[in-house]
Amino acid sequence: MKKSINKRIWVPVLAVTILVATSGFKSDFFEIAKQLEIFTTLFKELNMNYVDETNPAELMDTAIKNMLEGLDPYTRFLNEQDVEAFKINNAGEYSGIGALVRSYESKLLIVEPYKGYPADKAGLKAGDEIIKIGDIKVADFDDNASELLKGANNTSVEVTFVRQGETKTATLNREGVEVDAVPFYDMVDDKTGYIVLARFNRKASSQTKSALQDLKGRGAQQLVLDLRGNPGGLLSEAINVTNLFVPKGELIVTTKSKVKKFNQEYKTKNQPEDLDIPLVVLVDGRSASASEIVSGGLQDLDRAVVMGARSFGKGLVQRPLKLTYGTQLKVTISRYYTPSGRCIQSLDYWNRDEDGNAVRNTQFKEFTTRNGRKVQDGGGVMPDIEIASIKSNSLIDALDQNNIIFDFATDFYYDHSFGNVDDFNFTAADFNAFKKYAQTQDFSFQTETEELLEQTMNSEEHLLGSEVQEKYKDLLLAVNKGKISALDTFQKEIQKTLEDEIVKRYFYREGLYQYYLKQDEAILTASTLLSDSPKYHSILN
Repeated sequence: MKKSINKRIWVPVLAVTILVATSGFKSDFFEIAKQLEIFTTLFKELNMNYVDETNPAELMDTAIKNMLEGLDPYTRFLNEQDVEAFKINNAGEYSGIGALVRSYESKLLIVEPYKGYPADKAGLKAGDEIIKIGDIKVADFDDNASELLKGANNTSVEVTFVRQGETKTATLNREGVEVDAVPFYDMVDDKTGYIVLARFNRKASSQTKSALQDLKGRGAQQLVLDLRGNPGGLLSEAINVTNLFVPKGELIVTTKSKVKKFNQEYKTKNQPEDLDIPLVVLVDGRSASASEIVSGGLQDLDRAVVMGARSFGKGLVQRPLKLTYGTQLKVTISRYYTPSGRCIQSLDYWNRDEDGNAVRNTQFKEFTTRNGRKVQDGGGVMPDIEIASIKSNSLIDALDQNNIIFDFATDFYYDHSFGNVDDFNFTAADFNAFKKYAQTQDFSFQTETEELLEQTMNSEEHLLGSEVQEKYKDLLLAVNKGKISALDTFQKEIQKTLEDEIVKRYFYREGLYQYYLKQDEAILTASTLLSDSPKYHSILN
């Protein structure tokens, strides 16, 4: 037992020591060595003397992950399973059931089965709650039970799930799953091409290039590149995608770090695919990281009009550093800057509020694009043209995070039927049904107004008399009533999110994109702009 413990102790010690030595922090070496000695002594004594049997591996995993939580959400310790998942995400291939699954304490929720893959073939639907995998109850499994769904090709797994209150079972035969970077592309009209770039894995630039070539062969003279919902991925692929539309040797990203070797300039290395095709890039609040490198770079170089809603604002770069026993440290090594010199990081993880939350940047600096247009840093990529229907807010976020929209879509699916995507119609009566449903659900959210009122009252309550405090309560009551009416105020934005979720239930993601071609406000607005050449060029100039 003691030998095993000591071995586990020295694994992270050695890893951190190597990291320290290669980073050049000589002035801090004594303090780091001192703290490591304290920690290893504590860890040894705890495992040897604690009243119950401990699990050293779990203790260390928890200790490391809790330590990293104080930095930023992207700096993470990757155990062996995490490393494999990280590789799969970048490669775009894995073996499993072919479904997006969300993990809860007592169940796994099928969020989206992929068309033609094992989960879909076995009849699983979005909203199904997996409670048992083989003989293992999900509620009794300590780790992420979704790992049990993965496995080698041609192996089978039986799942027990609950659908609309009824318990069912299904046997799924695992197979290789291809995760396309470009899941869809088509023509919006006879001269406008449309490409969805959903992620920046190793297939991103090659699939975008192939889609562009095919669309041009079908008559595309202008292009809409959709990065909405794209969380990012490989920096190299972001450079290569941008390179499709800008010349070789163009500076796209500069990274700055306290470690000199991480200070780099990234320029395009290949001949472009098309320097002249008019281009609109769509972004929203879930477009992050590599998506912002592409959209921000093309905006700074005046190569594309950016349209939609302000992007997420992740201006940090991570690199996986190998540790021992197959583990890694994915660590934030630098900030990145677009061609104009702006960093679009929106949250300041190094200056936190009283509750320990990262502070959002509110003061922005101005920069200029190549043609002299004004752009700002510090809060994501701000589109040149905003589309109201794809903006988010605290209400929509709360509806989403509490599964209100998802659960309503599940019930809607079992109560309605449509022959094809052109038949789909979400009526005013349907939205009224959603409002009634939402008001019966137990969810809450805090508006900016409430946050400010709460901060003011907490800091100055002793200065305010009872009359002011009563007025404060009345004001909070009025705000809460306003939250309910906000369902009507933001009907357009909420209905867009509802329709997206519902259409996928009937016609998969491919059907959603087909629906977009005729119904999506951002795509239609982009197509109209591209067809108005003087207006398009006036925005860029």
